[in-house]
Amino acid sequence: MPKTITIDGYKIHDIPSFYEEINRVFMQEVDWKLGESLDALSDMFYGGYGEIQGKEEICLIWKNFGQNKKDLGPELTKAYYEEKLKSPGKFNADFVKEKLQQLKNGTGKTYFDIILEIIAEHPNVKLIPQ
Repeated sequence: MPKTITIDGYKIHDIPSFYEEINRVFMQEVDWKLGESLDALSDMFYGGYGEIQGKEEICLIWKNFGQNKKDLGPELTKAYYEEKLKSPGKFNADFVKEKLQQLKNGTGKTYFDIILEIIAEHPNVKLIPQ
């Protein structure tokens, strides 16, 4: 029987609030929190710390999914990449510019799309949008 975990999307409206909810749901039993990092999010889904232990099966219910898709959509993603361009020594500026151009062309992935890709990379996690 898979473990059921619920993300309360009504608490999510931007990137910081997304990670606040992820930490509330997945990291309550540890004494540290995930930073705002897609790599850290992916690592968390591998399990071994926080709510997921190893490759156990997870039924991930995501409430307010449709609104979160809009909230973490193109405009937020554009602002996310533009913020990265303010620190060119820290981030690969060419990569970020390419991602921005893809968004402008309508072919780029939103922050929400990237989150969904990360979840999909973990076959032990079944996402149930609500």
